[in-house]
Amino acid sequence: MTELSDWSLLRSFLAVVRRGSLSAAARATGLTQPTIGRHIDELEGGLGVALFTRSQAGLLPTEAAIALVPQAEAMEAAFAALVRAARAGGDVLQPRGVVRISASEIVGTYVLPPILTDIRNRFPKIVIELVLNNRTDDLLRRDADIAVRMIRPTQDGLVARRIGRIPLGLYAHRDYVDRFGLPDTVEALTAHHVIGFDRDDHSARSVASGQLPISRELFSYRTDSDVAQVTAIEAGLGIGGMQTAMAKRNPALLPVLADQIAFDLECWLAAHEDQKDSPPIRVLFDGLAEGLAKWISDGKR
Repeated sequence: MTELSDWSLLRSFLAVVRRGSLSAAARATGLTQPTIGRHIDELEGGLGVALFTRSQAGLLPTEAAIALVPQAEAMEAAFAALVRAARAGGDVLQPRGVVRISASEIVGTYVLPPILTDIRNRFPKIVIELVLNNRTDDLLRRDADIAVRMIRPTQDGLVARRIGRIPLGLYAHRDYVDRFGLPDTVEALTAHHVIGFDRDDHSARSVASGQLPISRELFSYRTDSDVAQVTAIEAGLGIGGMQTAMAKRNPALLPVLADQIAFDLECWLAAHEDQKDSPPIRVLFDGLAEGLAKWISDGKR
């Protein structure tokens, strides 16, 4: 007996058993009659038994052949299942599960939706949860699986990847400029309507770097919501800070003191060290890194 490893031999065997002749088997399989005959000869030689006898009615299966039919049909069914799985686009291999992402109010509202849409299109079996806050301890408390942060995570047990620096600047709507003009110096800002924080000055001080004298009294419109500050700028309520890439999307926004004031925020991704190899977390982490890097590139001055 010789080793048998060609599924096509068993496929031809079943076709002959079911059709009763080489010619009928050839028509059913799309192969030629000589090929079917060669397959039967190879199978008989490999098994060391006769599988068919000739008669006026055609080819009749021997007892040995009849005994092989159930096993051959089982292999046929398994092969058909494999083909169905492959044609389904590898759905059984798609990463699936729930991944919770933590991000700041601005990033979660303006930056992540198109990035997450691209990831969803590629990995539809992943359920995405998004929580918006500026805390840095949510990963350690297991409130999230992945965090997008504007400072470098330093806690033990986390893996972090630096994405780059997000450029920011001061902007005003064209309607505001038409009404009040633009300041030509930093000191002249005090005569303008400036948008800024109310009670929480953490975000403002983290980017000011001494370029702008930050105090609550500077602002004539005060809110601790970063999103509310952006919408106020877009409404023409005053001058305020925002990410350059966001401002570029709105042609009605004009840069203010761009040659004197420019900020940067570092962007980091972090995840639990013991979860970084989880398939859904890994593909979300890599997809976010790719999308955020493009966002930063689009916002370069």
